[in-house]
Amino acid sequence: MLTLQSWIHIAPTGACLEGHSVPVTDSNEGLLKRLYHQYVGDYPKFFKMDPLCRLGFIASELLLQNTPDRFSPREDRAVILFSHSGSFASDSHYQQTIADPNDYFPSPSVFVYTLANIVTGEIAIRNHYFGETSCYLLNRKDPAEMIAIVEEAFLDPQTRSALCGWVEYVDETHYETTLFLVGPEDHTGKPIWNQDTINDLINF
Repeated sequence: MLTLQSWIHIAPTGACLEGHSVPVTDSNEGLLKRLYHQYVGDYPKFFKMDPLCRLGFIASELLLQNTPDRFSPREDRAVILFSHSGSFASDSHYQQTIADPNDYFPSPSVFVYTLANIVTGEIAIRNHYFGETSCYLLNRKDPAEMIAIVEEAFLDPQTRSALCGWVEYVDETHYETTLFLVGPEDHTGKPIWNQDTINDLINF
């Protein structure tokens, strides 16, 4: 039986960690940059990331910030994310650089983020994870399918936990992520990883 050990939700209106609002200072910067400066601050690569990666990265940072021995290399944690638009924001940006043959300036720094699964790689690199990393594109938020895919990952005896969930970025006013830390350990008082629980949280 898998249990939901912790969860985080971020949308333009703010961040919520296990049902509690995450305090963030007011400034002219967007929410993700404010969260980065207040709770991370030591990972300059953040500023090279595309918006989807920034969203997934910040959510994972808040989710994992109190994890013991967080940066010790481990092969037993999978990173499995789901999205509808995937890397569409970066795809559109890159398309603008190659659309006009008279103003053709393809950008390698943009092109690298035209793969939706880059966000899982950024999280794995940051945390020294060497387990499965996958990003699945779905037509909609589908807790049943998400649960089935995550549970399938646990069929590998090497996988003992998973950082998983929904990450969607359209533009700076339309984005959302709900990430979960899931494992088989018995966490007293923690909810069971099932469709009802995930449906409630992912539509938080």
